[in-house]
Amino acid sequence: MPLRLTGGTPVPLVKKESHVRFTKMQGAGNDYVYVNCFEEQVADPAALAQVVSDRHFGIGSDGLILILPTEKADARMRMFNADGSESEMCGNGIRCVAKFVYDHGIAHKTDLQIETGRGVLTLKLFLGGDGKVERVRVDMGEPRLRPEEIPVTVEGDKAVNVRINLDGDEYEMTCVSMGNPHAVVYVDDISAVPVERLGPLVENHPWFPKRTNAHFVEVQGPEEVVMRTWERGSGITLACGTGASAVCVAGVLTGRTGRHIVAHLDGGDLELHWGEDNHVLMTGPAAEVFSGQWPAKSLTNGR
Repeated sequence: MPLRLTGGTPVPLVKKESHVRFTKMQGAGNDYVYVNCFEEQVADPAALAQVVSDRHFGIGSDGLILILPTEKADARMRMFNADGSESEMCGNGIRCVAKFVYDHGIAHKTDLQIETGRGVLTLKLFLGGDGKVERVRVDMGEPRLRPEEIPVTVEGDKAVNVRINLDGDEYEMTCVSMGNPHAVVYVDDISAVPVERLGPLVENHPWFPKRTNAHFVEVQGPEEVVMRTWERGSGITLACGTGASAVCVAGVLTGRTGRHIVAHLDGGDLELHWGEDNHVLMTGPAAEVFSGQWPAKSLTNGR
């Protein structure tokens, strides 16, 4: 690539392109548009996220994820919600990043490290009969439980079984950060919960200075829950990996479930285990849907 001088230092010229190549992927129905920034360049990822996420006039997704080079791990992940806001982490998204990195030869090994907004995470890849990644186990790290770390403005050293009023009704809520904020609201009958109405009330509740992801959970047993998700900046999604991890932690904190659970989400099942080492392990599927090209007037590096 041609070079230009900036302060005496040669740097690559930005290459003008008419399109950016993308891959649509999904993990338990939580779908994102992925761009391989080892090869592609993205001028404005926040704006691109809003355009491509539109399910009527765009590609259709819960957001945009960039797969980038890094010196700290095998790859770096940046995740943008459908409204263009950037989030620290996405559990379903990082499983798909790992699948892309392996299947497309960026790093051909079944133990990977991916840099995220909450640090470098370790992943174990499980291959299918075709030699491609089928399932991924992610070490989601340690939950953060202090209210100021989540953040949520409630009193005490943990936000466990906090009473919250939503549209005139009171619910019990437990808050956990898995690098991004989560509010877990327990209900008796998940099928009766108007997630489209209550989700925005939780996300934008004044207790959450950075907004929050909202999860409505029905406990079916000590090792099994059903949950529905309202994601901060994206709305209702079929699954949320960091949210399912938070639900596992919240279940233990409130005495509702054990340390190993299966979470049934609208898009499929995730397996969670909160180990004695304080790390949460999440295992679930990752799938490639299709690839294509998205038109763009000019593209610069997404980093």
